[in-house]
Amino acid sequence: MPATPQRGRALRRLTIGAAVLAAAGLTATALPAGADTGHAGHAARAGRTVDVQLLSFNDFHGNLEPPQGSSGTVEEAQPDGTKKSIPAGGAEYLAQSLRTARKGHPYSVTAAAGDLVGASPLLSGLFHDEPTIEAMNGLGLDVTSVGNHEFDEGRAELTRLQKGGCHPKDGCYEKGKTFRGADFPYLAANVTDEKTGTPLLKPYTVWKHKGVRIGFIGVTLEGTPNIVSANGVKGLKFHDEVETINKYAKVLNKQGVKSIVALIHEGGLPVSTSYNYHCDSPGPGDGISGPITDIAKHVTPAVDALVTGHTHQAYACTIPDPSGRPRTVTSAASYGKLYTDTTLTYDRRTRDIVRTSVKAPGAVNHVVDRTQPKAADMTSLITRWNKLAAPVAARPVGHISADIAGRGAAAPESPLGDVIADAQLEATKAGDKGGAQLALMNPGGVRSDLAFKASGAEGDGVVTYGEAFTVQPFTNMMNVVDLTGAQLLTALQQQVSGPNEASPKILQISRGLTYTLDMTKSGAARIVKDSVKLDGTALDPAKTYRVAMNEFLAGGGDGFAAFKDGKNKYVGPSDLDAFTGYLTAHSSADSPLTPPKADRITVVK
Repeated sequence: MPATPQRGRALRRLTIGAAVLAAAGLTATALPAGADTGHAGHAARAGRTVDVQLLSFNDFHGNLEPPQGSSGTVEEAQPDGTKKSIPAGGAEYLAQSLRTARKGHPYSVTAAAGDLVGASPLLSGLFHDEPTIEAMNGLGLDVTSVGNHEFDEGRAELTRLQKGGCHPKDGCYEKGKTFRGADFPYLAANVTDEKTGTPLLKPYTVWKHKGVRIGFIGVTLEGTPNIVSANGVKGLKFHDEVETINKYAKVLNKQGVKSIVALIHEGGLPVSTSYNYHCDSPGPGDGISGPITDIAKHVTPAVDALVTGHTHQAYACTIPDPSGRPRTVTSAASYGKLYTDTTLTYDRRTRDIVRTSVKAPGAVNHVVDRTQPKAADMTSLITRWNKLAAPVAARPVGHISADIAGRGAAAPESPLGDVIADAQLEATKAGDKGGAQLALMNPGGVRSDLAFKASGAEGDGVVTYGEAFTVQPFTNMMNVVDLTGAQLLTALQQQVSGPNEASPKILQISRGLTYTLDMTKSGAARIVKDSVKLDGTALDPAKTYRVAMNEFLAGGGDGFAAFKDGKNKYVGPSDLDAFTGYLTAHSSADSPLTPPKADRITVVK
């Protein structure tokens, strides 16, 4: 497959610097910890190696403005064992951080690992994420893999984001301007057309600068169809990540490209949520679990570093490759709150990255803090798009008395999840609107917190339409279906079993539904059967219940196959309309909505 930039795309940004590192200036002591201080050190003194700076991030999700509430903070472990919360993120600060980091690095490349768009705040989502692609062009992104959210609006829209052109329904948003698309290649090596077998987009690309060549292979998680609406992935096939990466690593090797980085939209779960946690303690990869660990252990040693995402976690680990050599595996949390700086020592003679059995190339996560100056071009971009969005975004829809935690909640049940589930029940409980008796909300659909502090001129405690959209950006239609008590119990068990056993997906539940979640047990047994009650009455396996949920869940999304068996489907309003309607009906300036206690699920640890 072609490895050159698409026809007509802007020339990729290359950091300005010296043509090569001066032979006398690159000594053995200047090499990263991962360098071989014997052979490589000698080579460095002879000018044989150069350090390539790999800057990376992932899961930006259209957060052009700094995220609100806990979604906009990172946790930093302190020397005394305490943890500090640091406000972070926003395109103005991410762009500035990357530009500052590139200074003094003549060989610098910037990559991402998917979900740049999708589930985006209103500022980006209202315009089908064109503002975010424009921002990525501006901050100098060189390449990215696709993520699952790049498929939210289907293959045609993803192709438009790459190639440009105005939206087929909404048209062009600015008079006299046509959306030009991404200046960087989107890579989708493991996504092919079901009929033809050809890749949807480029499987790989080769970054070239002054004789240095580094190949990038991009994949998303194989399970994307399970977490994206069916329409979004219609006609597409998603292949095994390891098999695909290994296949294209061979292709690159045959082209003489020996230095390879895999961009993988799949991730892991570090032991600590602090971004500066040392996850190689006590040994390489010991402090991280999840799907990426198995992937990393099987991806060919020909790949020199893995940039990952999807789990929204922060880590910079080394996990042994199949030959036993350590290899860097990184993730920069989400929403542009961190970026990773990895040093790849490139050997000009072998055209490969220097790795030894002692350490992999050095990688460090850095906070995108908000104390630094803002990138003026990003401020201008945000101001321009905000002006277009203002008539919709600034409209007040409710009032709250304090922060209502959603995405940032520490417990399986979140206060905002309860509010959303109650809103969905209220919107569908009338007999002529579905007749729902309970509502269930997937946790991944709650994209943010509701913050008490004003994000603009609306005043503290006021919830705007734009803020509500940030919480519920998918605009899924509500469905109400018949499920037996037995089917409902099976669905609850699927939260913690099957594909969700390793990383449970705890549904947010409406008022009246209660049960006990015993995390000391394993699999389906974590749901204490006799504890499941609706309005104080035990769930009857033979009885039929009317259950409200969004269309994504109703289609079996997130591993909830039981919901696909629902009968007598009623289609109601969008989840966003249900949410904003509930906020308006249940709050005012004099009587704001207070955060619920989130006590419907009793958790045993």
